[in-house]
Amino acid sequence: MTVAELERVIANGHFPPLLFLYGEEQFLLERTLQHLLDKAIPLDARDFNLTIFHPKEFSAAKLLDTVRTYPVFFPRRVVLVKGAHQIVAAELEGLQSYLQHPLPETLLIFVGEKIDARRKFFIDFKKHGEMVEFKKLYDNQLPAAIRDLARQNHLTLTDAGLTLFCRRVGANLQEVETELVKLALYLGGKALADVADVEAVVTGSRQETVFALNDAIGERQTAQAVALVGRILDEGLAALLILNMVTRHMRNLCKVGEMVAQKRSKGEIAKVAGVNPYFLDGLIRQSRNFNAEQMRQAFERLLTTDLALKSAGAHPAAMLEGLVLALCTE
Repeated sequence: MTVAELERVIANGHFPPLLFLYGEEQFLLERTLQHLLDKAIPLDARDFNLTIFHPKEFSAAKLLDTVRTYPVFFPRRVVLVKGAHQIVAAELEGLQSYLQHPLPETLLIFVGEKIDARRKFFIDFKKHGEMVEFKKLYDNQLPAAIRDLARQNHLTLTDAGLTLFCRRVGANLQEVETELVKLALYLGGKALADVADVEAVVTGSRQETVFALNDAIGERQTAQAVALVGRILDEGLAALLILNMVTRHMRNLCKVGEMVAQKRSKGEIAKVAGVNPYFLDGLIRQSRNFNAEQMRQAFERLLTTDLALKSAGAHPAAMLEGLVLALCTE
Protein backbone atom coordinates (compact mmCIF):
# COMPACT_ATOMS: atom_id res chain seq x y z
CA MET A 1 0.00 0.00 0.00
CA THR A 2 1.27 3.46 -0.88
CA VAL A 3 0.96 6.57 1.29
CA ALA A 4 -1.68 7.95 -1.09
CA GLU A 5 -3.69 4.71 -0.85
CA LEU A 6 -3.46 4.85 2.94
CA GLU A 7 -4.81 8.40 2.90
CA ARG A 8 -7.81 7.18 0.88
CA VAL A 9 -8.35 4.33 3.36
CA ILE A 10 -8.29 6.81 6.24
CA ALA A 11 -10.76 9.08 4.43
CA ASN A 12 -13.31 6.31 3.84
CA GLY A 13 -12.85 4.76 7.29
CA HIS A 14 -12.43 1.12 6.18
CA PHE A 15 -9.28 0.18 8.11
CA PRO A 16 -7.38 -3.09 7.64
CA PRO A 17 -6.84 -4.95 10.96
CA LEU A 18 -3.03 -4.87 10.54
CA LEU A 19 -0.98 -1.82 9.57
CA PHE A 20 2.79 -1.27 9.62
CA LEU A 21 4.06 2.28 8.98
CA TYR A 22 7.80 2.76 8.52
CA GLY A 23 10.42 4.77 6.65
CA GLU A 24 12.89 7.63 6.74
CA GLU A 25 10.35 10.41 6.29
CA GLN A 26 9.27 10.47 9.92
CA PHE A 27 7.53 13.85 9.72
CA LEU A 28 4.99 12.63 7.14
CA LEU A 29 4.68 9.32 8.96
CA GLU A 30 3.81 10.97 12.28
CA ARG A 31 1.41 13.36 10.57
CA THR A 32 -0.36 10.48 8.80
CA LEU A 33 -0.45 8.44 12.01
CA GLN A 34 -2.16 11.31 13.85
CA HIS A 35 -4.69 11.60 11.03
CA LEU A 36 -5.28 7.84 11.21
CA LEU A 37 -5.86 7.89 14.98
CA ASP A 38 -8.20 10.88 14.73
CA LYS A 39 -10.33 9.00 12.20
CA ALA A 40 -10.13 5.54 13.80
CA ILE A 41 -10.95 6.40 17.39
CA PRO A 42 -12.47 9.61 18.83
CA LEU A 43 -11.06 11.19 21.97
CA ASP A 44 -13.99 10.14 24.17
CA ALA A 45 -13.46 6.45 23.29
CA ARG A 46 -9.71 6.32 23.92
CA ASP A 47 -9.65 5.69 27.67
CA PHE A 48 -10.92 2.13 27.22
CA ASN A 49 -10.04 1.40 23.60
CA LEU A 50 -6.59 2.84 22.81
CA THR A 51 -3.43 1.15 24.07
CA ILE A 52 0.11 2.28 23.19
CA PHE A 53 3.16 0.03 23.58
CA HIS A 54 6.78 1.24 23.63
CA PRO A 55 9.83 -1.01 23.01
CA LYS A 56 10.97 -1.20 26.65
CA GLU A 57 7.59 -2.41 27.91
CA PHE A 58 6.71 -4.58 24.92
CA SER A 59 6.09 -8.30 25.11
CA ALA A 60 4.22 -10.57 22.72
CA ALA A 61 2.10 -11.95 25.59
CA LYS A 62 0.94 -8.50 26.72
CA LEU A 63 0.16 -7.44 23.18
CA LEU A 64 -1.85 -10.61 22.46
CA ASP A 65 -3.91 -10.12 25.63
CA THR A 66 -4.66 -6.55 24.55
CA VAL A 67 -5.53 -7.13 20.89
CA ARG A 68 -7.82 -10.03 21.81
CA THR A 69 -9.79 -7.89 24.28
CA TYR A 70 -13.05 -6.69 22.75
CA PRO A 71 -13.69 -2.92 22.62
CA VAL A 72 -15.81 -1.18 25.26
CA PHE A 73 -18.73 1.11 24.26
CA PHE A 74 -17.19 1.52 20.80
CA PRO A 75 -17.00 -0.76 17.74
CA ARG A 76 -13.18 -0.69 17.49
CA ARG A 77 -10.09 -1.15 19.65
CA VAL A 78 -6.83 0.47 18.51
CA VAL A 79 -3.45 -0.90 19.62
CA LEU A 80 -0.38 1.13 18.65
CA VAL A 81 3.18 -0.23 18.87
CA LYS A 82 5.81 2.52 18.61
CA GLY A 83 9.53 2.04 17.90
CA ALA A 84 8.85 -1.36 16.35
CA HIS A 85 12.35 -1.48 14.82
CA GLN A 86 13.77 -1.68 18.38
CA ILE A 87 11.76 -4.76 19.39
CA VAL A 88 13.74 -8.00 19.44
CA ALA A 89 12.94 -10.56 16.76
CA ALA A 90 11.88 -13.26 19.25
CA GLU A 91 9.06 -11.08 20.62
CA LEU A 92 7.79 -10.24 17.15
CA GLU A 93 7.88 -13.91 16.15
CA GLY A 94 5.52 -14.60 19.06
CA LEU A 95 2.77 -12.77 17.18
CA GLN A 96 2.71 -15.10 14.16
CA SER A 97 -0.56 -16.83 15.08
CA TYR A 98 -2.36 -13.50 15.50
CA LEU A 99 -1.08 -12.18 12.17
CA GLN A 100 -2.76 -15.12 10.44
CA HIS A 101 -6.12 -14.55 12.21
CA PRO A 102 -6.43 -10.90 13.34
CA LEU A 103 -9.65 -9.77 15.01
CA PRO A 104 -11.70 -7.44 12.78
CA GLU A 105 -12.69 -5.41 15.87
CA THR A 106 -9.03 -4.50 16.56
CA LEU A 107 -6.82 -2.17 14.54
CA LEU A 108 -3.20 -3.10 15.29
CA ILE A 109 -0.67 -0.48 14.13
CA PHE A 110 3.11 -0.87 14.20
CA VAL A 111 5.34 2.19 13.68
CA GLY A 112 9.09 2.03 13.06
CA GLU A 113 12.00 3.53 11.19
CA LYS A 114 12.88 0.43 9.18
CA ILE A 115 12.04 -3.22 8.64
CA ASP A 116 13.96 -6.40 7.85
CA ALA A 117 11.91 -7.86 4.99
CA ARG A 118 13.76 -11.18 5.29
CA ARG A 119 12.27 -11.97 8.69
CA LYS A 120 9.26 -14.29 8.87
CA PHE A 121 7.31 -11.72 10.92
CA PHE A 122 7.45 -9.15 8.12
CA ILE A 123 6.81 -11.73 5.40
CA ASP A 124 3.64 -12.85 7.21
CA PHE A 125 2.64 -9.29 8.03
CA LYS A 126 2.78 -8.39 4.34
CA LYS A 127 0.59 -11.40 3.50
CA HIS A 128 -2.13 -10.64 6.03
CA GLY A 129 -1.86 -6.87 6.58
CA GLU A 130 -0.74 -3.66 4.92
CA MET A 131 2.76 -2.17 5.06
CA VAL A 132 3.28 1.49 4.12
CA GLU A 133 6.74 2.96 3.53
CA PHE A 134 7.35 6.69 3.98
CA LYS A 135 10.35 7.39 1.76
CA LYS A 136 12.51 10.50 1.78
CA LEU A 137 11.33 12.88 -0.92
CA TYR A 138 13.31 13.38 -4.10
CA ASP A 139 14.04 16.97 -5.14
CA ASN A 140 11.42 16.83 -7.87
CA GLN A 141 8.76 15.76 -5.33
CA LEU A 142 9.47 18.62 -2.93
CA PRO A 143 7.40 21.42 -4.56
CA ALA A 144 4.21 19.32 -4.52
CA ALA A 145 4.80 18.36 -0.87
CA ILE A 146 5.36 22.00 0.10
CA ARG A 147 2.23 23.10 -1.78
CA ASP A 148 0.25 20.43 0.08
CA LEU A 149 1.61 21.47 3.50
CA ALA A 150 1.01 25.12 2.61
CA ARG A 151 -2.60 24.31 1.72
CA GLN A 152 -3.04 22.68 5.14
CA ASN A 153 -1.82 25.97 6.64
CA HIS A 154 -4.34 27.87 4.45
CA LEU A 155 -1.56 29.27 2.27
CA THR A 156 -0.83 29.41 -1.45
CA LEU A 157 2.64 30.25 -2.77
CA THR A 158 3.21 31.85 -6.14
CA ASP A 159 5.55 29.94 -8.46
CA ALA A 160 8.37 32.39 -7.77
CA GLY A 161 7.64 32.30 -4.03
CA LEU A 162 7.68 28.51 -4.03
CA THR A 163 11.00 28.41 -5.91
CA LEU A 164 12.65 30.66 -3.33
CA PHE A 165 11.03 28.75 -0.46
CA CYS A 166 12.41 25.43 -1.80
CA ARG A 167 15.87 26.90 -2.10
CA ARG A 168 15.93 28.45 1.35
CA VAL A 169 14.39 25.61 3.34
CA GLY A 170 15.37 22.39 1.57
CA ALA A 171 13.86 18.93 1.99
CA ASN A 172 13.48 18.70 5.79
CA LEU A 173 9.69 18.68 6.09
CA GLN A 174 9.76 19.54 9.79
CA GLU A 175 11.60 22.76 8.89
CA VAL A 176 9.20 23.30 5.98
CA GLU A 177 6.24 23.10 8.36
CA THR A 178 7.87 25.48 10.85
CA GLU A 179 8.61 28.07 8.16
CA LEU A 180 5.10 27.79 6.71
CA VAL A 181 3.59 28.44 10.15
CA LYS A 182 5.82 31.53 10.50
CA LEU A 183 4.80 32.65 7.01
CA ALA A 184 1.09 32.25 7.81
CA LEU A 185 1.49 34.32 10.99
CA TYR A 186 3.37 37.01 9.06
CA LEU A 187 0.66 37.23 6.40
CA GLY A 188 -2.15 37.52 8.92
CA GLY A 189 -5.36 36.82 7.04
CA LYS A 190 -3.75 36.97 3.61
CA ALA A 191 -3.57 33.62 1.83
CA LEU A 192 -1.17 34.27 -1.06
CA ALA A 193 2.59 34.39 -0.39
CA ASP A 194 4.96 35.89 -2.97
CA VAL A 195 8.74 36.26 -3.18
CA ALA A 196 8.78 39.35 -0.97
CA ASP A 197 6.88 37.52 1.79
CA VAL A 198 9.25 34.54 1.66
CA GLU A 199 12.28 36.85 1.73
CA ALA A 200 10.87 38.67 4.77
CA VAL A 201 10.18 35.53 6.82
CA VAL A 202 12.27 32.57 5.66
CA THR A 203 15.92 32.94 6.62
CA GLY A 204 18.55 32.08 4.05
CA SER A 205 20.64 29.03 4.92
CA ARG A 206 24.05 27.64 4.10
CA GLN A 207 22.24 25.37 1.66
CA GLU A 208 20.99 28.42 -0.22
CA THR A 209 24.58 29.75 -0.39
CA VAL A 210 25.73 26.46 -1.93
CA PHE A 211 22.86 26.73 -4.43
CA ALA A 212 24.19 30.19 -5.30
CA LEU A 213 27.71 28.75 -5.72
CA ASN A 214 26.42 26.03 -8.05
CA ASP A 215 24.51 28.61 -10.09
CA ALA A 216 27.61 30.80 -10.33
CA ILE A 217 29.66 27.84 -11.58
CA GLY A 218 26.94 26.84 -14.02
CA GLU A 219 26.76 30.40 -15.35
CA ARG A 220 30.60 30.49 -15.34
CA GLN A 221 30.67 33.64 -13.20
CA THR A 222 34.22 33.26 -11.90
CA ALA A 223 34.52 36.14 -9.43
CA GLN A 224 31.17 35.44 -7.80
CA ALA A 225 31.89 31.71 -7.51
CA VAL A 226 35.31 32.24 -5.88
CA ALA A 227 33.81 34.73 -3.41
CA LEU A 228 31.04 32.28 -2.49
CA VAL A 229 33.55 29.50 -1.80
CA GLY A 230 35.25 31.69 0.79
CA ARG A 231 31.94 32.68 2.34
CA ILE A 232 30.70 29.09 2.64
CA LEU A 233 33.95 27.92 4.23
CA ASP A 234 33.78 30.85 6.68
CA GLU A 235 30.26 29.68 7.63
CA GLY A 236 31.76 26.36 8.70
CA LEU A 237 30.60 23.99 5.96
CA ALA A 238 33.07 21.14 5.39
CA ALA A 239 35.08 21.29 2.17
CA LEU A 240 34.20 17.72 1.18
CA LEU A 241 30.49 18.44 1.63
CA ILE A 242 30.81 21.50 -0.62
CA LEU A 243 32.64 19.37 -3.18
CA ASN A 244 29.94 16.70 -3.06
CA MET A 245 27.20 19.27 -3.69
CA VAL A 246 29.13 20.85 -6.58
CA THR A 247 29.74 17.38 -8.05
CA ARG A 248 26.04 16.59 -7.81
CA HIS A 249 25.20 19.84 -9.60
CA MET A 250 27.64 19.09 -12.41
CA ARG A 251 26.19 15.60 -12.79
CA ASN A 252 22.73 17.13 -13.07
CA LEU A 253 23.98 19.55 -15.73
CA CYS A 254 25.51 16.63 -17.63
CA LYS A 255 22.30 14.56 -17.48
CA VAL A 256 20.11 17.52 -18.41
CA GLY A 257 22.42 18.50 -21.29
CA GLU A 258 22.32 14.98 -22.72
CA MET A 259 18.52 14.85 -22.60
CA VAL A 260 18.18 18.33 -24.12
CA ALA A 261 20.36 17.10 -27.00
CA GLN A 262 17.97 14.14 -27.35
CA LYS A 263 15.05 16.62 -27.53
CA ARG A 264 13.30 15.14 -24.49
CA SER A 265 10.36 17.05 -22.97
CA LYS A 266 10.90 19.16 -19.85
CA GLY A 267 8.64 16.90 -17.82
CA GLU A 268 10.63 13.84 -18.83
CA ILE A 269 13.95 15.58 -18.15
CA ALA A 270 12.88 16.57 -14.62
CA LYS A 271 11.65 13.05 -13.86
CA VAL A 272 14.62 11.13 -15.26
CA ALA A 273 17.23 13.49 -13.84
CA GLY A 274 15.40 13.64 -10.49
CA VAL A 275 15.61 17.44 -10.31
CA ASN A 276 13.18 20.00 -8.98
CA PRO A 277 11.13 21.15 -12.00
CA TYR A 278 11.13 24.71 -10.65
CA PHE A 279 14.90 24.85 -11.23
CA LEU A 280 14.86 23.06 -14.58
CA ASP A 281 15.00 26.12 -16.87
CA GLY A 282 18.13 27.32 -15.07
CA LEU A 283 19.75 23.89 -15.36
CA ILE A 284 18.97 23.72 -19.07
CA ARG A 285 20.48 27.16 -19.59
CA GLN A 286 23.59 26.30 -17.59
CA SER A 287 24.05 22.93 -19.34
CA ARG A 288 24.53 24.80 -22.61
CA ASN A 289 27.61 26.50 -21.15
CA PHE A 290 29.56 23.20 -21.21
CA ASN A 291 30.33 21.05 -24.21
CA ALA A 292 31.18 17.33 -23.94
CA GLU A 293 34.94 17.92 -23.66
CA GLN A 294 34.49 20.60 -20.99
CA MET A 295 32.27 18.23 -19.01
CA ARG A 296 34.92 15.50 -19.22
CA GLN A 297 37.56 17.93 -17.95
CA ALA A 298 35.20 19.08 -15.18
CA PHE A 299 34.78 15.55 -13.81
CA GLU A 300 38.54 14.97 -13.96
CA ARG A 301 39.01 18.16 -11.90
CA LEU A 302 36.34 17.08 -9.42
CA LEU A 303 38.00 13.69 -8.93
CA THR A 304 41.46 15.25 -8.54
CA THR A 305 40.12 17.68 -5.95
CA ASP A 306 38.37 14.90 -4.04
CA LEU A 307 41.61 12.92 -3.78
CA ALA A 308 43.57 16.02 -2.80
CA LEU A 309 41.14 17.00 -0.04
CA LYS A 310 41.38 13.50 1.44
CA SER A 311 45.18 13.56 1.53
CA ALA A 312 47.36 14.84 4.36
CA GLY A 313 48.35 18.49 4.25
CA ALA A 314 45.50 19.58 1.98
CA HIS A 315 44.50 23.26 2.01
CA PRO A 316 40.69 23.21 1.52
CA ALA A 317 40.28 26.87 0.56
CA ALA A 318 43.04 26.76 -2.05
CA MET A 319 41.82 23.45 -3.45
CA LEU A 320 38.20 24.59 -3.82
CA GLU A 321 39.17 27.99 -5.22
CA GLY A 322 41.37 26.26 -7.80
CA LEU A 323 38.51 23.92 -8.70
CA VAL A 324 36.05 26.75 -9.12
CA LEU A 325 38.46 28.72 -11.30
CA ALA A 326 38.94 25.66 -13.49
CA LEU A 327 35.23 24.90 -13.80
CA CYS A 328 34.39 28.49 -14.68
CA THR A 329 37.20 29.20 -17.13
CA GLU A 330 38.47 26.01 -18.80
